[in-house]
Amino acid sequence: MKKLFVLLCAVLALSLLLTACGDKPEDAAPSESDVPAASIPTDPEEIKAHNEEIDEASINLIQFDTPAAGTKVATIKTSAGDIKIALYDKEAPKAVENWIALAEKGYYNGLKFYEVIPTVRISTGDPENSGNGGESSFDSGKFADEYSLNLWHFNGAVAMNNNGVSDANDSKFYIIQNNGISEELGQEMIDGGFPTKVIDKYLEVGGVPNYDFKDTVFGQVIEGMDVVEQIASAARDEQNKPSEDITIDSITIETL
Repeated sequence: MKKLFVLLCAVLALSLLLTACGDKPEDAAPSESDVPAASIPTDPEEIKAHNEEIDEASINLIQFDTPAAGTKVATIKTSAGDIKIALYDKEAPKAVENWIALAEKGYYNGLKFYEVIPTVRISTGDPENSGNGGESSFDSGKFADEYSLNLWHFNGAVAMNNNGVSDANDSKFYIIQNNGISEELGQEMIDGGFPTKVIDKYLEVGGVPNYDFKDTVFGQVIEGMDVVEQIASAARDEQNKPSEDITIDSITIETL
């Protein structure tokens, strides 16, 4: 695990650059939980200490399990079609609480997808439609959240978009759209000490490990990845804004 903090520093720097430039990453680089949630590491020493403590045997990749009874599920109705996501309130309690509170009061209704990057992500949740706006449902404003070693930025993951600032989560969120990573990146992850089961899952389903240990994953698409792919492939301008508006019509929450 000792090499992992070096790799993560590199991929996090790359992801920040890519977010600013709006380009595709080069091969996109990283239940109820038995794993305690932890604060997001913010510097190399914290990342190193964190990675050296990872117990691979305790990681449960719940994103691809059939949602259990009691799971909260959201249906996001968009102008391009419906996307259904499972929410992990035990893994990312603050993110889910904030997101549901905003959804239930209609905050997201009518908002646009302000950024679409094929094989990376689609982003929404900003009334300013710029990626710089947004608000939280918490009285104290923007919030920090725990992240879980059971949740990763696999294809279809739903995560907070805080522009790289761990305590600046608000209404903005994105959905990962990337159905494959290269064997070369997989080898880099092996060399960097990523847990084997996580690497194997990335190689199987794809995703964007650049964002791991940076943004909080709080959900997973369980229906409608074709809609996510359609949105991601929409015509866009130089700032990655869709040439024609793609909007959220409504969000409904149910409990299985």
